[in-house]
Amino acid sequence: MEAAPGKEDMPSFPREQGGADENATKGARADHSGVQESKTSLPKASPTTEEQEEEAEQVESDTESIEGDLEEQDNSEVLLEAQKSPEKVEKKISETFFYNYEDIYSRPFVTEDAGIPINLLTLKHSFGYDCTRSVNLLLMDSKTLMYIAGNQVVLLDLKTKSQSYLRSSGGGGIGFITAHPTKQYFAVGEKGKKPNLIIYDYPSLRPYRILRGGTEEAYVFGDFNEAGTLLASVGSSPDYMLTIWDWKQEKIVLRSKAFSQDVYKVTFSADNEEQLTTSGAGHIRFWKMALTFTGLKLQGALGRFGKTAVTDIIGYVELPDGKVISGTEWGNLLLWEGGLIKVELCRAGHKPCHSGPVSQLVLDEGELVTVGKDGFIRVWNFETIDAADSVDDTGLLEVEPMNELHVGRNVSLSFMSKVHECGQPVWYAQDTNGAIWKLDLTFSNMTRDPECLYTFHSGRIEALCVSPITYLMATTALDRSVRIYDFISNSQLSQIKFKQGGTALTWAPRIVNPKGGLIAVGFEDGVVRIIEVYDPKGLPVLAGQTNTENAEINLKQAFKPHATAVTALAYERNGDVLATGSKDKTVFFFAVEDEYKPIGFICVPGPVQALQWSPSSHVKSTLLILCENGFALQVPAPLPEEHDTVSTYQIKNLPTQYFHFYSIKSRIKLEEEIALREKKKQEKEKAKLEWIKQQQEMGKEIEEEPEEEPEEEPLPPLYIPEEPSPILCGFYSSPGKFWLSLGAYDSGFLYHCEFSSNDHQEDPENRQDEPFEVIPIEGTDDNPIHQIFFCTSRLLMFCGMQNGALRVYPLQDKDLSVNTLKEYWSFNVHDNDYGQIQGICSSYDDRFLITCGGDGNIFTFNILSPEDVHKELKAKIPSPRSGLEKEKAAEDIEDPNAYNIEEVKQKKEYERIMKEAEGKKKKKREELIALRHEFLFLLQKNQELPKHMQLHREQYEMDHRIFEELDRQTAQRIQLVQKELAWEREKCLIGLQKLQNQFRDSLEFDTVVVHAIQSNHQISTYRLLAMSEKYYRDKERLSWKKTVLKGAWKQAEKREIVGETRRSDARIFEGEAEKLKTLEVRKPTTRYIESKREQIRRIVEKSDKVKANIMKRKAEWDELYKSKPSDDYENPKDVEDIREAQENMGCYKLKTATNYRVPEHMRMNTEKKVMQLASLEVLIHKRKVNMNKEIMSLRDLKVSIIDEIKCLVQELKSIQAALDLSERLPLPLIPQLHPDEVPEKKFEYNSDILLKFKEEQEAKAKLQEQLEGSPSSHAFRQGFLRAPSIKEIDLMAQAAGPRPMKTASSVVTEQRKVFEIEKAEPTEMELEILKREKIKNLYLQETLIKKINALVISFDAELRFLRHKKLKLDVQMKSADLRYITWYEELLILKNLEKHENLLQERVSTLIREQEAMQSKLNSYLAQMEDRKCEIVKLQECEKALYANFQASLGEDNEFAHFLTKVLKKKIKCMEKKEVGREADEENENEEENDEVSSSGMDEENSGSEDEVFDDTVCPKNCSEALFQNTIQLRQKRLDIEKALTEEKKVAANLRKKHNTLAKKAKVVEISLNTAERELETFQWEKQQRLNELYVVVPLKLHQVEYLVNGEMPSDFSQALVFTNQSLEYLQKRIVDLRNEKIMQREIYKKAQEQHKQLVRDKKEMEINIRRLEEKCNHLMMKKFGRLVDFEAVQAHSVNVHMEELKVQIMEKEYAHSQELKEWEERILDLQQQLMKLTKENTSKLQQLNQFCLEKQQLETKLASLKNDLGVEFQGTRTTDIKEKARLESRLKHMAHDTALLREEINLLSRKDGCLREELALLRRKDECLFLQPSSPQDSQTPTESFPVLTPETVANSPSLP
Repeated sequence: MEAAPGKEDMPSFPREQGGADENATKGARADHSGVQESKTSLPKASPTTEEQEEEAEQVESDTESIEGDLEEQDNSEVLLEAQKSPEKVEKKISETFFYNYEDIYSRPFVTEDAGIPINLLTLKHSFGYDCTRSVNLLLMDSKTLMYIAGNQVVLLDLKTKSQSYLRSSGGGGIGFITAHPTKQYFAVGEKGKKPNLIIYDYPSLRPYRILRGGTEEAYVFGDFNEAGTLLASVGSSPDYMLTIWDWKQEKIVLRSKAFSQDVYKVTFSADNEEQLTTSGAGHIRFWKMALTFTGLKLQGALGRFGKTAVTDIIGYVELPDGKVISGTEWGNLLLWEGGLIKVELCRAGHKPCHSGPVSQLVLDEGELVTVGKDGFIRVWNFETIDAADSVDDTGLLEVEPMNELHVGRNVSLSFMSKVHECGQPVWYAQDTNGAIWKLDLTFSNMTRDPECLYTFHSGRIEALCVSPITYLMATTALDRSVRIYDFISNSQLSQIKFKQGGTALTWAPRIVNPKGGLIAVGFEDGVVRIIEVYDPKGLPVLAGQTNTENAEINLKQAFKPHATAVTALAYERNGDVLATGSKDKTVFFFAVEDEYKPIGFICVPGPVQALQWSPSSHVKSTLLILCENGFALQVPAPLPEEHDTVSTYQIKNLPTQYFHFYSIKSRIKLEEEIALREKKKQEKEKAKLEWIKQQQEMGKEIEEEPEEEPEEEPLPPLYIPEEPSPILCGFYSSPGKFWLSLGAYDSGFLYHCEFSSNDHQEDPENRQDEPFEVIPIEGTDDNPIHQIFFCTSRLLMFCGMQNGALRVYPLQDKDLSVNTLKEYWSFNVHDNDYGQIQGICSSYDDRFLITCGGDGNIFTFNILSPEDVHKELKAKIPSPRSGLEKEKAAEDIEDPNAYNIEEVKQKKEYERIMKEAEGKKKKKREELIALRHEFLFLLQKNQELPKHMQLHREQYEMDHRIFEELDRQTAQRIQLVQKELAWEREKCLIGLQKLQNQFRDSLEFDTVVVHAIQSNHQISTYRLLAMSEKYYRDKERLSWKKTVLKGAWKQAEKREIVGETRRSDARIFEGEAEKLKTLEVRKPTTRYIESKREQIRRIVEKSDKVKANIMKRKAEWDELYKSKPSDDYENPKDVEDIREAQENMGCYKLKTATNYRVPEHMRMNTEKKVMQLASLEVLIHKRKVNMNKEIMSLRDLKVSIIDEIKCLVQELKSIQAALDLSERLPLPLIPQLHPDEVPEKKFEYNSDILLKFKEEQEAKAKLQEQLEGSPSSHAFRQGFLRAPSIKEIDLMAQAAGPRPMKTASSVVTEQRKVFEIEKAEPTEMELEILKREKIKNLYLQETLIKKINALVISFDAELRFLRHKKLKLDVQMKSADLRYITWYEELLILKNLEKHENLLQERVSTLIREQEAMQSKLNSYLAQMEDRKCEIVKLQECEKALYANFQASLGEDNEFAHFLTKVLKKKIKCMEKKEVGREADEENENEEENDEVSSSGMDEENSGSEDEVFDDTVCPKNCSEALFQNTIQLRQKRLDIEKALTEEKKVAANLRKKHNTLAKKAKVVEISLNTAERELETFQWEKQQRLNELYVVVPLKLHQVEYLVNGEMPSDFSQALVFTNQSLEYLQKRIVDLRNEKIMQREIYKKAQEQHKQLVRDKKEMEINIRRLEEKCNHLMMKKFGRLVDFEAVQAHSVNVHMEELKVQIMEKEYAHSQELKEWEERILDLQQQLMKLTKENTSKLQQLNQFCLEKQQLETKLASLKNDLGVEFQGTRTTDIKEKARLESRLKHMAHDTALLREEINLLSRKDGCLREELALLRRKDECLFLQPSSPQDSQTPTESFPVLTPETVANSPSLP
């Protein structure tokens, strides 16, 4: 069915969203006939918003981490609380209830009162397919295929190819579709604000249920359970809410936040509906619906990746047993169990299961099917995968698929859906590269090949254009295809693919191609291709061929004007020029002819966004260029003849107008804010005036009070974006004026701009151009206009929005204004998230509209005309050009790195310049060659002249400065070349060093072959790699440890020596100091003390000596008794011999035997085996190194022999020069070194070798260039300028350079000629001498030849000997290699078993440690128990002693004995407080111990209770009070002893109890240890059996085989044993040795028996003798002392050392105190003398003071008398009297000051000693007579008040002097 809204009374919809929620609600609530009431206790229909937020927050806290160490149990998912009331009536939706589709689907939005028909555009057909969506394929049956296309669900009839559509209800897009297991229903999850999840009935397509409140923004995935009763859905950001629905009742059962990142998928388990799984970005989560005490809850456990890398999980499948298998990004499969990865599955050789992400996993008929992005579908054995487990530490398991299907090349499968056709299973697959496939996965002989049903563009549609004359459209995308569609018949006609993706497309106008078959397409590599569409039926049919296709596409021309993607193409209105724009900031112009020819290009300030030529209504033809970065340019159409394109295509003088957009949006918003505030202010003033008017009309007087105006908020500041907003689209409005739509910050408006006429000189970057008119567009602040298109009549403006919506604005006056753009029609067609509209076009007759979007969809719409009108219309395919079939295929540009047109031009220009330069160079070289030849001719003529006429070489130099300058220039060039090549040189050196490090430095010895000289024998060294550092490190570590230990031992010794020296020095120093002190202090008193001390020391030494002897004797006795063997004593030597014999006698059980036990020291583990391998490797290496050294020594010997032979041959030549030819023996050949004898010379090089290598490389490079093409392209790649190589040959040097050999030969020839001339007949003497010389030379010749031969023979003998030795070593090395292989195989086995062995060994070690700890505790308990026993014995002895003391105190026949005994034994309960903590712990123990402790006292109490009650507090009459008190004290002591005894017994019992408990535990541990050791032994035996399975190579000769059957060698050696000869001989010899040893041991045993009998007899005699001597000793002691005496104690007795020492210390203290007393007496005497002196001084000062006081008294008396005798005439004040008075007052002050000083001195003296008081008493008596008594009270008052009398009391009481 098709959504066709046509009712006039439809409710209005808010803005762009269809507003279906309200209608859906109305529709749901309107039909009450289908609702019935029932009593139920189901949960609420939906939770509150607060509950949802709490749930989301709680779950989010548990899912912050993708991978945790502990399994997350998300208990925060909330079950919606059930009704608290026991029963509540709820409405239950009827099974037969349906919604009305017409009420819920989203309709177009039309502004109010606009008059725009609601059916302005109706959807005609959908051509695209959103194949990049993860799951976008649903098969309801074999006829119907469903997929999502923007805001529609498309239902495609596979047979008729017709489409029907279901619109989304909210207009926000569709998130997922999924089918019910019965295929009776399907669910559509939508997108938008609070989206709906709608369940449709199939095939009626009626809305069955609408689920609300499941997520905030969009649904991502949904799945029904196997029974179909529940539906699980998961939302997208921001809530990622997982919801379980009771979908038939439209209720939420459970909900929880799925994760904190993107979730891709949710599914129910097919076998357990209480389990779900979700997966997504970096996680997989396993959910359970658990019934808890609070109700049903959803608990999620996050899968932990562990060691495996975290991966996004797209596909997974639940297995029947609860395990889950998922895919990974790298193509392997992960098997999950219990939230952990059990194993990772891969193919053999660790190849991934798929070469890329695994997008889907399906369990089908007991097989696991995996779908990969690599285009493969693989089928795996389910049982193998279900039982898979890791076998090693890698965690990988290799499995191979049973079957696989490769769908095709460039296929990327993302989803498959299964359906049955005619009873056979058929799979339909979604290909993300733009296809739907039909697959047969039966994998039989009848299996059909994959069939591609439909092909589409993959991903975003980049460009769209329609034919100007027919109903055809062309599209292109980054999937590298261009497709042609017929939108009348709704079919795809043809497609063509290229190497790069398409980015721009335009259909050539009718004026360019009247047939309408020409299309220009731009690509991402900068290429523009001109293609033509034609009907192949118009071509002549060749024999045997038929043209059945509807349309074909032919490449007409390809050129590359740009370096990067082409973004815009535009034909000029007259069709003369094609303009192309690119991201490389250039616009290229082409002359449109039969073949497009380049005119030139211009550079623009930014990447080109769009190009538009001015319409025909404009006078001038100009091009509007819009750049992404906010620039707009206008240029006229260039003419080809006006521009010179010889050297470049760049047009530099083309008049250009610039417009640099400057943002004014912030200012507009500010003005709007100001206007709004002004309007509010005016409204407020108006309201106030009206209120005043009303009050005045009512007759009320109004007092105008000044109102305080509220402070206005500050206006927002102007904002200019740092990066300019991108221009999205634009178009001409009039000449020089244009409209712009911008994105980012400046969206929301259409800006009317104008080019300035006088701005050619201004820098475009510094311009700030503002639009002169702005039109606000409703709802586009965050949703800008991306595409604008006008119909042919320009009455409708179509706008493509960023959110995929399509808007239509009706234009009455064909111009834009604020009023015309207020009314519009809007419809959401493409996906709202990523479906921004990329292109809008209408058909040539404005009947149809086509849109394409970023979601890959292409929609066609009818414009104001029903579809049935178009049935008669038909698209006409252009006919082919004449002669098209005869034309050659146009040459395409396939290389993405090919040169563009400008680069080709520059390259040609560069080649032309280079060619001219080469011609000039060639001409100059020819001139130089001619001059050189002329110069050589002159040189030759100069040589022919006589010597005195010849010119010297220096005379040819016209000016030496020329050569100096040439040398300087040459040096500069060399230096420059060195600098240029410095980096390359360093790079080559580093590369060489790396190669050497990799291949040479790792070699310790290379292969060196030493050849014999006279034979073909040869010997080669072992090619050895250097030993790894770890072996040397291990060796160094051992030697280092020894060195450190030695050093530490030596340092410890040194420290001990130094310490001893220091201590001895200190002792000596202390002794000397004591001696000095003794000498200084030694006096008669000290001598006595020292003699006393010496006497005590001697006594102590004597006593110590006696004690030492006694202790020594005791120790000897103890040692003797300890050495006494027990009855079951065994000689340690015998035990050791037996043990050694048992160890060394050998275990000759076969290792394959069942009763064989591996000895402890022979147990092998990985570490030991690694050490064994390492030692073997080191040994092999050492032996090979030694042999290599010998061979290298042999080579050195050969080198020295060759040098010696050379010398001998030279000497032989000189000897043979004096002999005749007939007498000369043939010269021995000089041996030569073969190249393989000196391989190190391969790495030695000089300049000649390097030059030769360079020539070879250049020759190879030339050959390669000839094969590949011209080398100039490579030179041009590197740069336009390259310094040519110049090769100069110094012909003069070659010509002038003489050859030394020829010169030498000419000199010899001349000498011979001279000798021949001077030769004469020899004399007889000379003849005799010559004869002797001849004989000597012959002898020397023969001797030298023999010596040379001897050298050669000896060398060859050495070589053969060493060769023989090496062959033996080769045999040994081969055996060692075989052993190494065996040991390595054993190591592999040991590594596999190491983990289990370590566990067993760790268990045994743990038990041993536990046993040792328990044993130490047991020993500790035993020791403590022994201590307690000793304490108890001591207390019991104390008790016995107490009773004995009591009996002794009673005496004999004491009448109060019975009474006192009862008093002593009376039980008294002690009321002592016990500790709180101890009371609780020991309560039970006290109860148990009381019986034992008080058992002895019970009888006493019982006996006491029988008698009369007595008072033990009163002493009986006539009983001794002292005895009674003593008894009381003894009783108290007895009670204390009994109490302590009880405590000790309690402690002992507690210890015994702990000991017994621990002993039981120790026994259990011992049993466990024995079991663990047995398990370990069994494991060791099993390990040995595994090792026994390995084959060991043992090379044997026939004579070594002694295993014969019936005298013949058997064919089967499985029962044979291999022994070494040495072992066999040892075993045979051991038989004889054991027999002899047995005889010898018997003889030794007989002798030992006789010796034992003799010792027993001697022991008895000794015991009798000892008893006799003891009796004699006791008898003598009783006779002498009257009792037995301990002589040791008597001998050890000595003086009381401590007391004697204390006496000596008292004497020393007394002497020291007397000395100190003398010192203090002397000090007191000195102080008394000082005091006497000070007293005298004080006395003199007091006398002086007394005189002053007398004088003062006399003066005062005189003054008083003068006052009384004054007359009247003298009553006034006189000057003389005043002065006198002042003088006297000052004198009085001085005297008072002196008096104060004297008092201070007196106080100072009084502090020094109390003796001063006696002198002061004397002074007191003297002072009494010195002071005069006053005659009257008046006279005496003044001086006493002014001056206090100095009396002894005042002096004594004054402050003490210092």
